[in-house]
Amino acid sequence: MKKMDTHVRHVTKPGANLFAELGFAPEEARRYQAESQALIGQTLMLKEQLMDELASWIEAHHLKQAEAADILHVTRPRVSNVVNKKTSKFTIDTLVEMLARIGKPVKLVVG
Repeated sequence: MKKMDTHVRHVTKPGANLFAELGFAPEEARRYQAESQALIGQTLMLKEQLMDELASWIEAHHLKQAEAADILHVTRPRVSNVVNKKTSKFTIDTLVEMLARIGKPVKLVVG
């Protein structure tokens, strides 16, 4: 059995331009970095909007997190993550499914 090489040879520092470190030309690396950050920002904004809807529903129905968790078919910590806007813990699909469970179907509009 061959031993797997797991040695870390390089770590990209937070905030560094990954594309530059991968060897892209400076202008190209800046463009890719800007495009990447714009896409990430759009995804985060969408997740936050979906989480706002869920948190507003919980508040409007005066639900405890455990009660909301039962209705949403998730654990109480997952509800806490929604309420506290922990966007990294959710996919857009998961948030859309949770909203559908409470009768708030999501409609997609492409600009």
